[in-house]
Parts: sequence; C-alpha cells; structure tokens
Amino acid sequence: MKIQRIDHIGIIVNDLYHVKAFFIELGLKELGETEVKGEWVEKIIGLDNVKETVAMLETPVGETMIELVKFHSPSDKKGLEQFPSNTLGIRHIAFAVEDIDSLVTNMEKKGAALIGDIQNYKNMYKLCYIRGPEGIILELAEKLKNNVGS
Repeated sequence: MKIQRIDHIGIIVNDLYHVKAFFIELGLKELGETEVKGEWVEKIIGLDNVKETVAMLETPVGETMIELVKFHSPSDKKGLEQFPSNTLGIRHIAFAVEDIDSLVTNMEKKGAALIGDIQNYKNMYKLCYIRGPEGIILELAEKLKNNVGS
C-alpha cells in the first residue's frame, strides 16, 4: 500500500463566510457546504458533541481540495492566535499561481497582508508569503519562464 495523493487540506476557521470568500477570490471554486454531526464524526476526530459546518473548495484544475470547518460545538477555548512563519507545525499552504504581482495586489485589496516581499529565486520562481483572514499563511509561487541562452 502507498499514498496516492493529497485529498484535501483541512483548516479550522471561526468566520466561515469570510475565509471562504477569501479562497474563492484567490481562485478556488466552491464544491459545496454541509452540516456535519453525529457519532461517526466524533469517533473519527476524537471529540464529543460535534456540530460543524464544512465547506469544500477545489483548485481550478481539481487536483487538491481545501476543507474549511467551522465548529459550532465543541468550540476552541483559546481563540485565534497568529503565529510567525517559523512556528513549529504546519504553517502554510503553497499555491502555484500566475502573475503573482497582480494576484498579491488584488488580495491586499481584499484584506490579505504581504508578510515579507515578493522575491525572485534564481530566476526560476517568484515567491512570497501572504497572511489571509484568521492568520492563515499562504505561499504563492509563480514559475518563471526559462530564459534560453541566458
């Protein structure tokens, strides 16, 4: 047996509407939204009295999905915390993008914040980190066309 692919990435959110709108503006498409509760999900995630709303989004070419989850119960007692980029654990999701400069400008108009700067990595990629709603960090990577003869 072996891993086939990444099926989805789950992100727990407080304001499902706002975070979902952010990812749709980024270019993902919504597949649907549903309420989830009951013993079956409680046994999977190891929590009692689970009631959540789940929205599924998909990348434009359909290779990976993002699952946004709003827990109505049980609720997170600590609340939102914004961690720096070097905090241990899963810290960001990277998206391959086109026209990174325009995308960042557009996402900043929608409330995202550029964490550092857009950087050129060895004339192969333009890369940056942005922070979206609820502290979600995304890496954006634009593959540059190879300069033949350079």
